[in-house]
Amino acid sequence: MYVGRIMHTDLITVSPGTSLEDATILIKKKRIDHLPVVNDSGRLVGILSDRDLKLYRASPATTLSKNELNYLLQQVIVEMIMIKTVITISPGTTVERAALIMQENDINALPVTQGEQLVGIITSTDVMGVLLSAIGISDDSVRLGVIVRDSIGALAAVSTILKREEINIQSLFSWPEKDHEGVYQLVMRIPEASSDKAIDALTDDGYKVITSYEKDITPFLP
Repeated sequence: MYVGRIMHTDLITVSPGTSLEDATILIKKKRIDHLPVVNDSGRLVGILSDRDLKLYRASPATTLSKNELNYLLQQVIVEMIMIKTVITISPGTTVERAALIMQENDINALPVTQGEQLVGIITSTDVMGVLLSAIGISDDSVRLGVIVRDSIGALAAVSTILKREEINIQSLFSWPEKDHEGVYQLVMRIPEASSDKAIDALTDDGYKVITSYEKDITPFLP
């Protein structure tokens, strides 16, 4: 899936001249964590997070009166504290690439741009939603794991067994077992009612099925 399919386009932005206090009020009112900063031509020039705002707000131990504090906060503008070197992506970026960029840079949101124009924003919450949707997790499904060698036809062999038993695979993905080179775990979700039938069929064909956490997967290796 591509970022352009899931990005938020109903953007809430501020200008560089917005006060710190006004930006804080806006984030609280809209219940958001990030504010893209755009200039008069709609070009992205920075980004401000709720975390940034909290860092720059005065300490509760200040001796200033409330009126004095509010006055000072109105003098601090977004341009003074925003992140100016912003990591952006295009609508054509894949969701998994966006997730990797967030992880590598320890950030929770990515503005989406076309040329110099801001067209959307995607957050780590959005990425997690796509992941959960892709996994197909639901109350009426169960998770089965089968460890296979990285070889042509490994996936087809497992799916053929389930097809033969008329068991629907609701979702399937794989990941490499880091301590075992050339070995992958296939993780499937199937209807709960078909669980026992699937395990029996896979076991009869020589596969060892993982149905719960296993600290040591050695006994399940092919």
